[in-house]
Amino acid sequence: MFAFDPVSILLSIIVILFLINTFYDRNGKSHKNFPPGPRPLPIIGNLHILDKKRPFKTFQELAEKYGSVFSFRMGLTKVVVLCGYDTVKDALVNHADEFADRPYIPLSHEVSKGYGIVSASGENWKVMRRFALSTLRDFGMGKKVIESTINEECDSLVEVFQSYKGKPFENTIKINAAVANIIVSILLGHRFDYNDPTFLKLMSLINTNVRIAQTPMVMLYNIAPSLVRWLPGTHQTIFKNVKEFQTFIRETFAKHKEELDMNDQRNLIDAFLIKQEEEKPGPGCFFHDENLVILVNNLFAAGMETTSTTLRWGILLMMKYPEIQKKVQSEIDTLIGSSQPQIDHRKEMPYTDAVIHEIQRFGNILPGNVPHATSRDVTFRGYFIPKGTQVIPLLSSVLQDKEYFEKPHEFYPQHFLDANGKFVKNEAFMPFSAGRRSCAGENLAKVELFLFFTRFMQKFTFQSPPGVDVDLTPALGITLSPSAHEICALPRN
Repeated sequence: MFAFDPVSILLSIIVILFLINTFYDRNGKSHKNFPPGPRPLPIIGNLHILDKKRPFKTFQELAEKYGSVFSFRMGLTKVVVLCGYDTVKDALVNHADEFADRPYIPLSHEVSKGYGIVSASGENWKVMRRFALSTLRDFGMGKKVIESTINEECDSLVEVFQSYKGKPFENTIKINAAVANIIVSILLGHRFDYNDPTFLKLMSLINTNVRIAQTPMVMLYNIAPSLVRWLPGTHQTIFKNVKEFQTFIRETFAKHKEELDMNDQRNLIDAFLIKQEEEKPGPGCFFHDENLVILVNNLFAAGMETTSTTLRWGILLMMKYPEIQKKVQSEIDTLIGSSQPQIDHRKEMPYTDAVIHEIQRFGNILPGNVPHATSRDVTFRGYFIPKGTQVIPLLSSVLQDKEYFEKPHEFYPQHFLDANGKFVKNEAFMPFSAGRRSCAGENLAKVELFLFFTRFMQKFTFQSPPGVDVDLTPALGITLSPSAHEICALPRN
């Protein structure tokens, strides 16, 4: 029998990683025209210079030294980072095919197996994205029916806010629930009560995974998954949470299968199951159960997290800048009064529209974008990037591009207004990314943001609790969300 102490295990891991690194360096030398970057260390690459809390800041600083296209070593993985609107647009729009794939990231692959749309590539991604977009349209995205659903959810959320009678409360789960119910209505064909235990659990699983997805153990797992797989840590929490969430989805679509009517598509799951019945089984089959599980998981999480986080930033920023809040309320009072806001009002409300755009820009909730990968060898802006290279089109560098935004690090709605107060588009406004991998739910999110935010401003004046300063420091996580805080929603007459 052999006994191993923790020090021996750690030393063994380091030796193995060193050997892997040596092999990698000898057999994976970069092409002479590969983008420049900081010199990496053995095993860890450039991780020692990465700001673990704000990695996008490190990348933006490196861009000043190496240019808008540079390389970075994430452990043993070579990554190319793209900075600035011109460069990111050039890659994602003008070279859409070459930058359309997703990279192999061990933890992402472990939980998705390359299915769904977020982490998928190739034909599976094309088929699932096409199905998701067409089905979202069929069930109301961009139509009056979804506007009615959103306004009903606004009514419910306003009642919850009113119940606190101006006293301080934490708003995360409440806004999560209202926004999640919109995508739930499309996926499952019903809504949850905000206090439903199953609903609360599902939202908690997503929130936890978003919060811990960039912790050191997750990063270590992505560097050496076979070695870290058996160790305790946050990566195990993510695996457990994903399994629990996917169990709920499996149980849900099993019930839908029992009740399926081929002539009555009630929701996205029904639409998928009908496609499954129509598709011939075989190697080219895409409408199988695993794709359904991951697709629903993708849409539920993305449909809740990004929009609800943006709305929370919106409330916090109105608390921070009460004079802007008053101007939004004045525009609403003049145009809408006490009537129900409609999406058609947006074109007549330039200031409110500009403020919502600036909330998205300043909030910068997905600064690193979802990583891309090259689908083939490509020469881009004078640099050779091999097929399969992980690429980070840095959205924070786009939304804070000083060439396009006068005050990139300030909350400044005038970024979207002309001298006469009319709304103007800014081409560098890219919170939903761009090109073939742009957010599938972009149109739905735009409607949600306008209707929820306008209703908030119509019904309440938001203030911080007495004696508490508004803190705009974001919390850690895969998205930039507001740090924990309470709000006071004072009813307006």
